[in-house]
Amino acid sequence: MAEGDQLQEVRTISVLHEMLQQSFSLFHTECSFAALDTTLVEQLRTGLHEQMEDFHACLGQVMGEEASALGRMGPTLALNRYFHGIHVYLKEEEYSDCAWDIIRVEIIRALSSSSSLYKRLKKTDGDLNSP
Repeated sequence: MAEGDQLQEVRTISVLHEMLQQSFSLFHTECSFAALDTTLVEQLRTGLHEQMEDFHACLGQVMGEEASALGRMGPTLALNRYFHGIHVYLKEEEYSDCAWDIIRVEIIRALSSSSSLYKRLKKTDGDLNSP
């Protein structure tokens, strides 16, 4: 794999890992239990945690310690701002059931997109430009 392709793979995995981590953190609050079905939240958190471990292992295999430096750059920072906005929105809406429903739909959409990207990454052996 060319160096540019490897860098793209590391960035992609880093962003996907961060998305999972932020989603896990979001649904790890006491407020999420108040608004959502407890069993579903637990299942979601378990699944997110397992996927985070997979991405963490994948990131370590691909790039080692250099990968953690990428986590503080570009797309990952944008993702952090995105999730910060979600937290602000929930707080402004006082963690209402309606606000959690909106966030739940948004997170499902984002996780669906990241799942598709991850499958494509695995299928193309890290080359996201492959068909």
